[in-house]
Amino acid sequence: MNKILRYSLFVTLLLSSLYATAQNQPQRRDSVVQLYGVVMSADSLRGLEATSIIVEGTGRGTITNNEGVFSIAVLKGDTIRFSSVGFKDKFSIVPLNLQGNQYSVIQLMVNDTAYLPATILKPRPTRAQFERDFVTTNVPADAIEIARRNNDEATRKALMMTLPIDAGEAMNAQIRKQTQEYYYSGQLPPQNIFNPVAWAEFIQAWKRGDYKKKSNTNNE
Repeated sequence: MNKILRYSLFVTLLLSSLYATAQNQPQRRDSVVQLYGVVMSADSLRGLEATSIIVEGTGRGTITNNEGVFSIAVLKGDTIRFSSVGFKDKFSIVPLNLQGNQYSVIQLMVNDTAYLPATILKPRPTRAQFERDFVTTNVPADAIEIARRNNDEATRKALMMTLPIDAGEAMNAQIRKQTQEYYYSGQLPPQNIFNPVAWAEFIQAWKRGDYKKKSNTNNE
């Protein structure tokens, strides 16, 4: 008996839903509305071009022409968002109880004021002003001492030998290497061990102590 009651209740609910769907179909076909109008600024009543008119939740929309006029097909009950650069977004809802299939609006947009920090523009100093400021600038003694140590010859040589090369130097070195390989392609490259000029440069570098400085730097 319970099974029969449950089956009867299910059939009743199914028939009710089908009847409601059939009753709503004509209303759904009649719910399409042609929305049109003009978008203007609230302060000057100037037509705003390129204003976005978007139907929320559908991904559909349009933009106004150079006079702020637009037209788009929507449904009754849709939420329309008006968006323009420099103005606050506005929302409008198409009435559900609208009589007919046309709906016109005049949407006024309010300026969206943004306050930026003040910027002071100064003219480029003349040569005399630059020389005066350069000479009279008060530089702390510790900064001068740091600059003097960084420009020391021994420090610059140590930095030159320890710091890695940059991207431009690496590219130039790779290009020189490839050029040498292409130049001696198909033959053995010359060996500097038999080059008297290379031996002379090696002896001069050894007398100057270049290799000794390198070893000391590496130990540090």
